[in-house]
Amino acid sequence: MESPSKVISVKLSDGTNVKVEATLIGDAQNVMPSAYRKITSQTLPFNEATAGIESLSKDIAETLQKLKPDKASVKFGVEIGVESGKLTAVLAKGTQNANLEITLEWNQ
Repeated sequence: MESPSKVISVKLSDGTNVKVEATLIGDAQNVMPSAYRKITSQTLPFNEATAGIESLSKDIAETLQKLKPDKASVKFGVEIGVESGKLTAVLAKGTQNANLEITLEWNQ
């Protein structure tokens, strides 16, 4: 079964509010209707999700520095999720299937 999603308001680092579609994950899927309204009516800081993207990118970059390829590309899809009332980045491709594509090349 696919997780439900809802359009919610998030605040960017410059204070701008934008709407994003967020997937309700974990305990957020099983909340009572009043708690569900609270989750979807509050404005959440977007950096809760971008912190995960930053950390993932740093970990990948450190691994690539160890491998020292001549050329590398990394591609990943990220969905925004709400879990325990906080935004989170969900590594995904369209559905709940995780997707991380890494291409490494060495010139010999």
